[in-house]
Amino acid sequence: MKKLLIGTFVLALAFGACQNQKKGSDTDMKNPFFKEWTTPHGVPPFDEITEAHFVPAVKEGIEQQAAEVEAIASNPAEPTFENTILALDKSGELLDKVTGTFYPLNSANTSEDMQAIAREISPLLTQHRDNISLNPELFKKIKAVYQKRNDLNLDKEQLRVIEKYYDDFVRNGANLSDEDQETLRGLNEELSKLSLHFGENLLAETNKNFKLVIDNEEDLAGLPDDVIARAADDAKAFGEDGKWVFTLAKPSMIPFLQYAENRDLREKLYRGYFMRGNNDDEFDNKEIIKQIVQLRDEKAELLGFNNHAEYIIDVNMAKTPDAVYDFLMQLWNPAMEMAKKDVKEMQAIIDSEGGDFELASWDWWYYIEKLRKQKFDLDEAELKQYFSLENAKNGIFYVVENLYGLQFEKRDWPTYHEEAEVYEVLEADGSHLGVLYMDFHPRNGKRVGAWSTGFRSATYRDGVRIPRIGSIVMNFTRPSGDTPALLSFDEVSTFFHEFGHALHGLFSDGPYDRTSGTVPRDFVELPSQIMENWAAEPEVMKVYAKHYETGEPIPDELIEKLQLSGTFNQGFITGEYVAASLLDMDYHTTENPVIDDVNTFEKASMDRIGLIDEILPRYRSTYFSHIFSGGYSAGYYVYYWAGVLDTDAYAAFKETGDVFNPEVAAKFRTLLEKCGADEGMEVYKNFRGKEPSIDPFLEKKGLK
Repeated sequence: MKKLLIGTFVLALAFGACQNQKKGSDTDMKNPFFKEWTTPHGVPPFDEITEAHFVPAVKEGIEQQAAEVEAIASNPAEPTFENTILALDKSGELLDKVTGTFYPLNSANTSEDMQAIAREISPLLTQHRDNISLNPELFKKIKAVYQKRNDLNLDKEQLRVIEKYYDDFVRNGANLSDEDQETLRGLNEELSKLSLHFGENLLAETNKNFKLVIDNEEDLAGLPDDVIARAADDAKAFGEDGKWVFTLAKPSMIPFLQYAENRDLREKLYRGYFMRGNNDDEFDNKEIIKQIVQLRDEKAELLGFNNHAEYIIDVNMAKTPDAVYDFLMQLWNPAMEMAKKDVKEMQAIIDSEGGDFELASWDWWYYIEKLRKQKFDLDEAELKQYFSLENAKNGIFYVVENLYGLQFEKRDWPTYHEEAEVYEVLEADGSHLGVLYMDFHPRNGKRVGAWSTGFRSATYRDGVRIPRIGSIVMNFTRPSGDTPALLSFDEVSTFFHEFGHALHGLFSDGPYDRTSGTVPRDFVELPSQIMENWAAEPEVMKVYAKHYETGEPIPDELIEKLQLSGTFNQGFITGEYVAASLLDMDYHTTENPVIDDVNTFEKASMDRIGLIDEILPRYRSTYFSHIFSGGYSAGYYVYYWAGVLDTDAYAAFKETGDVFNPEVAAKFRTLLEKCGADEGMEVYKNFRGKEPSIDPFLEKKGLK
């Protein structure tokens, strides 16, 4: 219920429990969504599910939940916690079952048919959500329970779930006039379509509409052998045998930008990347952005807020847009100072090599590698030899076992793609905790980036806990020939990061779907980002970072170089991130949301803060999927906001002298299990005993 009603951001597209749902006819019974799944622990029977099953199942799920809601709203009995709040909380099981399968598949393994299904069901689901949140009789029932909640002898979690549902309905327009509610319905439907369209355009621009084909071996100068081998494999996959292909997938693009000596080709590839959705063709996203920004502003004002950012941040830890701007500017100024110093040093390298040009954005990766080598004698290509995908996976399993006693057993259970692996997650005593899918490599049907999702959220039914079926999806470097997938340290950190989200979902343990695992959006990256600290911990690296050919552990001197370079390039890393975060905020706080030209708006935003020409925002507007199709509008800042939390939380381990301290680990697991039971800062203070300070985060990044 919680996903349809409020769209939480705990873990992307994590839906509720899968229970027995049956229809009457023989034809209906052939649809696997209408029967109980007898697969191990109820994982989706992917080998039985076809694209034709989704739309009928969604429609039936909507019909069933609509009937459940009508039964609550028309119940003549006095509204109580059980017959109103609990009944609503546990409604919609079939719909959760269907959407909980469809949306993770549509992001990780889509097709033209799947995208057509998404376009068909999106307005149906939007209308259904509005029918619930704008149901006047249902709201009367909820309001009645809310007003007498303190007289009902309820426990703290019951009170919290009542208050959350009441606030949800108010935020979703329950108090609006009939006329304004109709306006709101129209805005919601149009926004859902536009968001979907934006994502489809970006997927095509990234995976289909551009590739760099090289047929002259001299143009490969500077590239490591494993990068060249993978480019040859990609060429074969594209029907370009005997050539080399580089794509806009980061495992293909970034090594080319780092090592290719051909500057013109570096520019061509990077320009293909930063012009996505901005080519004035059928996949152009500029008009979509203009409409989204204006409609979001209209919706916010309709609901009583000055702008979309106020509406979103009102329920976050930051509370106000001003607090977000203040936070980001504390990072921006020192980041730009560092970046400008790096520019001077890289320009000096260009000049010393006889280069007759000024450093440009497509040069940054290439010359920062030269500068890294110069300063620390550290070569990322050398580092990658110790970070095979299997090594990284073993490192994660080692950390999680030492922190929480968990075991991960690979199973031969149904999967949605031959590359997706499935693991049973076991507690230290061997009992079942949940299921986790892992999907590692780029392909045409997968969107870019890395994310954590799930086919079923942990929930309770009739007092029995239904475990999580989670999934983490990445776009990591592929293996090639006899060489395994070798990851950059950034990719290793991403793996640890997404695994942290997965643990959050696996551990979440609350009796009510609305609040279980639910945290403010600027809290949600804490469980993921804290895991990155163990990835870089020397004692942990000595366990998992082993040379893929010799099996030798990573040398101490290489670890030391990595540690010494920890703040290297932070001007760029922090600068491009904060620039994108401020661009997001500017779009959603603008006094005039009627944007004439997206590129002009973006340039004005970046000029205002003084972004240097050599750096682009991490996401330019036309491919900023986090905010225009991914649920992070007016919220891209949350990664660094949570960075303050995770730095402080990891310090709780370090202060004990044991990064696996069992007492601290037990307290942090409790935070993950019960994080929905209170407000974000209260949950954090229960773990740490105090509010976090920004200073350790600034020091970690070298910004102080």
